[in-house]
Amino acid sequence: MGPGTLLAASWKLDRVKLNRVKQKEIGQKAMLRHRLVRLRSAHFRLTRCYSAVPSVSNYPQDVYKLDPINPAEPKFEKILIANRGEIACRVIKTAKAMGIKTVAIHSDVDSHSLHVRSADEAICVGTANTADSYLRMDRILQAVKETGAQAVHPGYGFLSENTHFAAELTKAGVTFIGPNPKAIEEMGDKIRSKQIAGQARVNLIPGFDGVIKDEDDCVRKAKDIGYPVMIKASAGGGGKGMRIAWNEKEAREGFRLSKQEAASSFGDDRMLLEKFIDNPRHIELQVLCDKHGNGVYLNERECSVQRRNQKVIEEAPSSFLDEETRRKMGEQAIQLAHAVGYDSAGTVEFLVDSQRNFYFLEMNTRLQVEHPITEQITGVDLVQQMLRVAYGHKLNFAQNDVGINGWAFESRVYAEDPYKEFGLPSIGRLSKYVEPKHKVQGIRCDSGITEGSEISIYYDPLICKLVSHGANRDQALDRMAAALDNYVIRGVHNNISLLRDIVDERNFRSGDITTKYLYDTYPNGFQGIRLNEVEKKALVAVASALSAKRTIRARQFLNNSELGTTLTEPYDTSYDLLVSWTDKHSGETVRFNTSTNFDENRNISVKWDDGKVSNVEGHFTPADLVVEVQIDGQKRTIQIAGAQPGQLTLIYKGTTFDVKIYPQSVSGLLKYMKEKPKLDLSSVILAPMPGAVKAVHVEVGQEVNEGQELCVIEAMKMQNGLHAGKSGKVKTVNVKEGQTVDEGEVLVELE
Repeated sequence: MGPGTLLAASWKLDRVKLNRVKQKEIGQKAMLRHRLVRLRSAHFRLTRCYSAVPSVSNYPQDVYKLDPINPAEPKFEKILIANRGEIACRVIKTAKAMGIKTVAIHSDVDSHSLHVRSADEAICVGTANTADSYLRMDRILQAVKETGAQAVHPGYGFLSENTHFAAELTKAGVTFIGPNPKAIEEMGDKIRSKQIAGQARVNLIPGFDGVIKDEDDCVRKAKDIGYPVMIKASAGGGGKGMRIAWNEKEAREGFRLSKQEAASSFGDDRMLLEKFIDNPRHIELQVLCDKHGNGVYLNERECSVQRRNQKVIEEAPSSFLDEETRRKMGEQAIQLAHAVGYDSAGTVEFLVDSQRNFYFLEMNTRLQVEHPITEQITGVDLVQQMLRVAYGHKLNFAQNDVGINGWAFESRVYAEDPYKEFGLPSIGRLSKYVEPKHKVQGIRCDSGITEGSEISIYYDPLICKLVSHGANRDQALDRMAAALDNYVIRGVHNNISLLRDIVDERNFRSGDITTKYLYDTYPNGFQGIRLNEVEKKALVAVASALSAKRTIRARQFLNNSELGTTLTEPYDTSYDLLVSWTDKHSGETVRFNTSTNFDENRNISVKWDDGKVSNVEGHFTPADLVVEVQIDGQKRTIQIAGAQPGQLTLIYKGTTFDVKIYPQSVSGLLKYMKEKPKLDLSSVILAPMPGAVKAVHVEVGQEVNEGQELCVIEAMKMQNGLHAGKSGKVKTVNVKEGQTVDEGEVLVELE
């Protein structure tokens, strides 16, 4: 069969597949977009039908030692993954290791994504908007029917906790790889779940169990309970549809925003209210139950480091729990699971106060984002167990078989700007992407992207779940720090600087954390790392050495290419330099005069103004992405993000430094170089991220007070209220509801 025949056959196949997405429902424009995307990828997709299954050599068999895969055990022949990105890749990895064929679904913009390329088959279910693709039950059910998939794994998010979806699959004779619809319904309703938990003798937070009618009702109930209160969506999860209110004003605003967010994310805007426990820890228990009445808890995960009720770093086990509290929490988690006939992997979340009193928060009836750290310390492949249980097998191990092997951390690496409210989404293409799993021992990277992938406005900005495992907490943290230092990400903002700073922070290192950790540690927001004098000198030494090496190579190139001679300048030469940078956040200017020397063996030393000398050991060039050097005996890992004459862009502990390098002979002229004046932006409201305008609350000529909410921006299904930086009169309003805006766009201007 020649390429022409392949293309013709592929185009015919694609025409059939187009029917799967129901032409009339999508519309002519969307259909045209589907045709173009499929035509571009036709040859690739048909070729995949004839290619071998991709290698699963990266399946960590050495980790999953408790109930490893049994090839002889009956199993599904083919499953469909009703999700995208990282979690779809995660499910595919285990399915392939078990010998199960996989079907991926995707939107038109995801047609070349990693989860599509990793699956045995793939089918387009709609356009980029999640409501027209990953949330379209009818199209996913049609894809299941036409591909012959026997079961569906929902991943997390999207339809993973949708009772109707699970019920429709069951009705169609297709297995839902998750709990039964009744358990999803009862635990997915936060009001009903609290009632069931109380009946199962699970500790509860004081609050109002009914539905809050409106803002006034919210304020009345909040006064009865006593501030602070937590306003949360009955169908919520993942930090969406949740707000803390400390007073009446925040209760009204929080109710309105949470209700809108809940309607947008879950299609259910019912709200409940409960007492907010100040300074608690967020600790959750992983449970696993089969269809034969067996259930175990796989110990806990601590998820206290959060921003906007979304987790940032998780660890397992918790450094706070003792054996007795762990056992009691585990037993209550299993009691709740049995009370609803739970039959899959799930997570029971608790708030724990300073006296180790714990209270039921909610149950997530799906695989959690942070499940890898539980796998690392227990040796259980949770995806494998979900597949086994869904097929009808019993658990092959009991509670006494579950232990704790070492310590694990998960850092959620996001395409976010951590300097804006601890992380507002960033979009763009990954121009350079290198994971650190092969450079640092005990590291696991669960991701769904590769170099060249695009982070879009349509989906969650998660880049990777970076997991470290060690014999103890300190070793796991040290490995996490090294992995973050070696993680190369270019093209989008990322939160590695925040993660790296947390890993080194004194209270986090000692395990002294609560859900307010981020806000207590960074009361004015994250401002970047603070370098001590030793670290400053380390950066200067590397910059000086790189600049000197660059000069030598440039001269060597000129000599060789233009004069036809070898390098005439010996390496034992001194370079007198002024190295300087200005901290982007503190405004501090750092300047050092150095004398960089190479001896006859090309060893590097840097002499400082005070006469002291630092030795720089290591082999590196300006072209390297990551430089590992010993400076005065201390190991430093520094990334080179850019190199131009007189300037280097270095990344240290995730923070970028634009370093300028001058010959000392011109250093006296720097005082004549004027710095750019800082702009006063207090009168303008800028879009902090790309998104859609959900509401505009002001008009031209209106008087507003400092802190007053002016408009609301939605991105990645999260709503962000934007407030006035000062009091004044509205001069211009440049946007309207429903309008799409770019990051930095002026939305409202005050006089």
